[in-house]
Amino acid sequence: MTFASWLLSLAHTLFQPGFCPGDWVWATSAAGALVALFPVAGAVIVAIMRKFTGNRYDAVTLGVIGAVGLVVVFLLPWLLFNGISDIYRSAFSGQTTGLSANELSTLNRSYCDFIGKQSDYLGSGQNVFETLFYPSGNKLAYGYYLGALVGLPAASLFFVILQARTAMRRGQKWPGRLLWVPFVAFAVFSVSVEANTAVHLWLGFLPMSVLGLIAVALVGSPPWAVINKPRQERRPEPPPQPQQQAPPPPPPPQKNYAPTAVAPAQLASAPGPVPLVPGSTGNGSERYRRIRRLGHGGFGTVWQAVDNQLGRTVALKIAHAPDRDTEERMRREARALAMVNHPNCVRVYDLVEEPDGLALVMEYLEGQALATAVDNMGPLDDIAAGRLWATMAGALVAAHEKGVLHRDIKPSNVIVDPGGMPHLIDFGIARSRGDSTMTATGMMIGTPDFVAPEQAAGAAASPASDAWQLAATVSYALSGYPPRGTRETPMAALMAAARAEPPNNLPQRSAHARLLIASLDNEPRRRPTLNAVQREVEGWLARSGKSPDGPVTQIVPRRQQQPSGTRVMPPRN
Repeated sequence: MTFASWLLSLAHTLFQPGFCPGDWVWATSAAGALVALFPVAGAVIVAIMRKFTGNRYDAVTLGVIGAVGLVVVFLLPWLLFNGISDIYRSAFSGQTTGLSANELSTLNRSYCDFIGKQSDYLGSGQNVFETLFYPSGNKLAYGYYLGALVGLPAASLFFVILQARTAMRRGQKWPGRLLWVPFVAFAVFSVSVEANTAVHLWLGFLPMSVLGLIAVALVGSPPWAVINKPRQERRPEPPPQPQQQAPPPPPPPQKNYAPTAVAPAQLASAPGPVPLVPGSTGNGSERYRRIRRLGHGGFGTVWQAVDNQLGRTVALKIAHAPDRDTEERMRREARALAMVNHPNCVRVYDLVEEPDGLALVMEYLEGQALATAVDNMGPLDDIAAGRLWATMAGALVAAHEKGVLHRDIKPSNVIVDPGGMPHLIDFGIARSRGDSTMTATGMMIGTPDFVAPEQAAGAAASPASDAWQLAATVSYALSGYPPRGTRETPMAALMAAARAEPPNNLPQRSAHARLLIASLDNEPRRRPTLNAVQREVEGWLARSGKSPDGPVTQIVPRRQQQPSGTRVMPPRN
């Protein structure tokens, strides 16, 4: 009761207007506002802690959050509510209260006819439980107490939940229950508080709970560098070796056999033949019948062809000049694609010798490029763009797990099939980790409008670079133009990328705007990883009641998002 009397005296000193319903009645509401600072402080403590721990919820972290919820959200507010109520009851019965004589003299004053003497109003009535479950018969009074003693705590609970969710930004929300579930216990166990005292305590508690959201939000979410920090797992200690053990007999001589398979992790960096599907052959001069030319790029011409042996339609990519360097690039591309197994990545079937050069046999995808769809029909909505982002992020994660970087993600390299599903194509400049000689001739890697700043400045590509290019592609899908805008020449676009000009054409009204800003950060280490992006977007889709693996064909009318006087242009190849 000592702490409660000190808090009540402080509230009376800070706020004691001399008008109805009375200085101590107003002080009770002020005391409720001070008590509300404890749950706010608990959320702030957790938000600050996550600045250093991120989304690592081990036993120690969960124990700290649980202790904060138990002590700061439940125990202290519950003791203060009951202590303030006991002070008023003691003042009414003439017992020791902890208040000074001057304070007790003002407590016996009357301000309003419906209040009467403040000590009687605050200390002589029924408690919350008796008022709610044993009403006096006055329906108007019962409605007032029901709304105040149930509605005010329920509204306060809503804002305490928001505080907990704000403290858990950029992470899973379930640990926030360790903050707001203790608040529910505090509200339930406060039924022994005198009813009139409880009404005014909750009247002060609710506004401070609303304002407390600002304090928690000002702490900010944990940086992506902390969230993306790999978790260091403790390695198990090796079993103790016996002190004396006879050496094992030498193994008998074994016959050396050629390996039958290559581990996927080694295939990315070790040169060697491309794995062939059963029934395929290295000599395809008569196997593939070309139907029509699909495209012409910097490293080859792509044909639609028919596999005469299997009777299926394929895409045939043939090198322009089959010299040693070109063939080496084609073999590296084939190895890279052969390792990736994802439904939204183009599949490679074979690598064959055609009469006019080395040819890569790939899956033939019907549909149109994302760039064409956006240019002709307008930007995607948030649901379709979210599905695109989550799906392509999953495809790139599958490639990165095999050590393969795409390096040229752009809207024209995403094909949307007739069913609305996106597919990532054209790994023509894909590189495995360790491939460092393929750009020795100074050839530019990537498309200027969608190249990451560090790539344009000459730094090595990384998974963060692919994440930047994917975010730029999603931004294009939402707005209709690249994030840095369009330039007159590719060189101007490349210079803008090398200077790390900030994105100035982002879709501001999109629900994904904040995540786009983070993913397009000029500093690679500050960007969220593709795994984090996939979790964030899939979580948003789930909260919206949408499946993350649905079609991305929902097209919305072209909005007034582009600057006046500009024309939406398809991305450069």
